[in-house]
Amino acid sequence: MEMIRSRSNDKVRDARALRQRKQRAERGSFLVEGIHLVGAAEEAGAQIEGIFYAPDLLRSQFALELIEGVSSRGVSCFQTTADVFASIAAKEHPQGILAVVRQSELKISGLKPESFSWGVACVAPQDPGNVGAILRTIDAVGASGLILLDGGVDAYHPTAVRASMGAIFRHPIVNATFEDFASWVAEKDYQVVGTSAHGTLDYQEISSYTKPHIVLLGDERQGLTSRQAEICNFLVRIPMHGKVTSLNLAVAAGVMLYDMLAKASEH
Repeated sequence: MEMIRSRSNDKVRDARALRQRKQRAERGSFLVEGIHLVGAAEEAGAQIEGIFYAPDLLRSQFALELIEGVSSRGVSCFQTTADVFASIAAKEHPQGILAVVRQSELKISGLKPESFSWGVACVAPQDPGNVGAILRTIDAVGASGLILLDGGVDAYHPTAVRASMGAIFRHPIVNATFEDFASWVAEKDYQVVGTSAHGTLDYQEISSYTKPHIVLLGDERQGLTSRQAEICNFLVRIPMHGKVTSLNLAVAAGVMLYDMLAKASEH
């Protein structure tokens, strides 16, 4: 295989462009960087569209065997110089392997209680690290997936992908408007648990949650609007004992997910 030595190579430029949200959205693909994450994508059966690797940087036998296996299935694998690879990679000290992976194309209408029995819905989250961390916690508790409402950060931002620690390949991520979400939970009879500083109940006072259920987290600055709170079966607060008035979004999601795991019951 001929090595790519120019940063202006068309394939290199196409891959580099995926660092931009607009390009990810238009092409429906995203970058996955590093041995662990590329391996997780392959293990989860994600649709890998191509791999770039720099032999001068790559010392892992596992990664070399991974490339060989992916290549044997007909996936294009491109050798590059270390300099060219660094022009694509977002990390300061790249490991020498990255993949172009297809995004999930699921719509909220395609989620069913049988396969999506519980999960998290976030209104316009702004921090990609939080989105990735929430996905990681969803995986840790065995929840179903993540619904992103009314825009916000791109779940396929490189920071979100890294923070997910591979969970992004194992759980569905769906974008929807809040009104579509409200219609969906009503139609499918989901129990919705909203978190709010103004919640009437301490979350610890809830004795049980009935599946299918969703924890709804509001805007990181404003919280849930009155319309968003309106669709919740429970509106709970997480008590603050110090001077801070709220928790980081991913931490709040973690508190609620583990509480729901402990108290969940089936219909």
